[in-house]
Amino acid sequence: MVLLLPDGEADSHRRPSPLSYALQLPLARTLARAGQDDGLAAHVVHYRCRGWNATDAQLAADAEWAVEEVVRRYGDIPVCLAGHGMGGRAALRAGGHAAVNSVLAMAPWLPGDPSGEPEPVKHLLGRQVLLVHGTNDTRSDPELSFRLAQRAKKANRDTCRFEVHSDGHALRQHRAEVVALAVDFVRGSLFGRAYARPVADALAAPPPLGLRMPLAAGFGRSLGR
Repeated sequence: MVLLLPDGEADSHRRPSPLSYALQLPLARTLARAGQDDGLAAHVVHYRCRGWNATDAQLAADAEWAVEEVVRRYGDIPVCLAGHGMGGRAALRAGGHAAVNSVLAMAPWLPGDPSGEPEPVKHLLGRQVLLVHGTNDTRSDPELSFRLAQRAKKANRDTCRFEVHSDGHALRQHRAEVVALAVDFVRGSLFGRAYARPVADALAAPPPLGLRMPLAAGFGRSLGR
């Protein structure tokens, strides 16, 4: 099972954005098609509200609830949490659930206050973790995701990060490559498929090499996807 976590806002108790939900549907369908022979299901999570809301961490709580629902309905199956923006932060925060075997954080929004508590990473031990971030993202600072990846790599060697040159927060400019990367990572993590060479190299490389891996133009085409 892959659970997709839409983007959100730092502080808001308004109802979730229908647009953020809708933007994840194409990726959910692509992942489900790519993994249909393995029995992969993909669902987009509906949040209770659109805000993280400080220490309430509501989007992460909703992600954990969704994982619990998967366990209740389907039993002991591996789950990948795949989030974008604030959903990427939620995926990383909720990644310690026992049923989660992998985390995909796309352009994750992370707090930049150096005086605040750093995002936890030790709970990611034992998970496959991939971050992907556009170098021109003006909403979610890519340097913050690099710093988190550095800390996560120390706690969990199965961590890597890809940079999408010149792309922004929505990762639209190189969408095909980002989707191909997501498909490769999800199939490899959930079903033990061999990762594409760049992903395998990024996971194996010492920092900072495996945390600033460039996502090559055309990634996926050589894989027949």
